[in-house]
Amino acid sequence: MTPLGAKIRELREARGVSLKDMAAALNVSSAYLSALEHGRRGKPTGFLLHRMIAFFNVIWDEAEELQRLAEMSDPKVTIDTGGLAPEATELTNRLAADIARLAPEDLKFLLNEVVRRSGKSRP
Repeated sequence: MTPLGAKIRELREARGVSLKDMAAALNVSSAYLSALEHGRRGKPTGFLLHRMIAFFNVIWDEAEELQRLAEMSDPKVTIDTGGLAPEATELTNRLAADIARLAPEDLKFLLNEVVRRSGKSRP
């Protein structure tokens, strides 16, 4: 599941909206919406994301959060480490090989550590 997929499911369930009803309202298939929620599809187009924001009738901060989550929700990432330190290549390869074996708390720790060390904030 992607960060955006988790948030969409959370919003949908909090409002008591079925996947089928939301898909119909957005004029997409329920299979597509399910795949989006489960991370089998990449981020939606900007147009569809704006329709989702309107569908949920979220306030400005929540709309910005959905847009931020969409940017962080590509389930098939490619990382180019060409020209970087050898440790960057080793890190990305180890992560690619072992990410499925890491516990959620380990993933959260690593994510927070990368965010902290990169100097970027995480809302």
